[in-house]
Amino acid sequence: MKRIYFLLFLGFALSGFTEAQTYLTKNGKISFFSKTSMENIEAVNNQAVSVFNSSRGDIAFSVIIKGFLFKKALMQEHFNENYMESDKYPKATFKGNIADLAKIDLAREGEYPVKISGDLTLHGVTKKANTTGKITVKSGKVSASSEFSVLLADYKISIPKVVENNISPTIKINVACNYELRK
Repeated sequence: MKRIYFLLFLGFALSGFTEAQTYLTKNGKISFFSKTSMENIEAVNNQAVSVFNSSRGDIAFSVIIKGFLFKKALMQEHFNENYMESDKYPKATFKGNIADLAKIDLAREGEYPVKISGDLTLHGVTKKANTTGKITVKSGKVSASSEFSVLLADYKISIPKVVENNISPTIKINVACNYELRK
């Protein structure tokens, strides 16, 4: 099933990425962190798929929700069954654009701060999202990173009263991708 979602996303994402400078990763890292006085919750997924078109600034991500790994198995079970409803909403996606593309020179090493806007779909809800990030060119390799926060209520992810002190209503998300030029 994961493979079917991956192939559908890749086909959909690449359909808008027809120009020459398209970068791809199948092992992007997306992690999240929830800090409360009761306990910290964190998880990581190293199977995010991302496509970046450097000619137009289009950028897209897809991640299978069940791919997030936790230190505690019970947290992972609750995350998938009670909060994210992973069987009903199996993936999260982002499809957007880098606003200040002209500032990036992929032929020259450096770190390029960027503004990104697009649509984030999580838990079956799609909302406009704006954030900042960084495109890095080093030794001919292109990478991207970003850190932003998501308010759970915006995506209709409810936290039961009995554990509301254990889970922050705002979750910090980190994204890191190392791209390869698609040939």
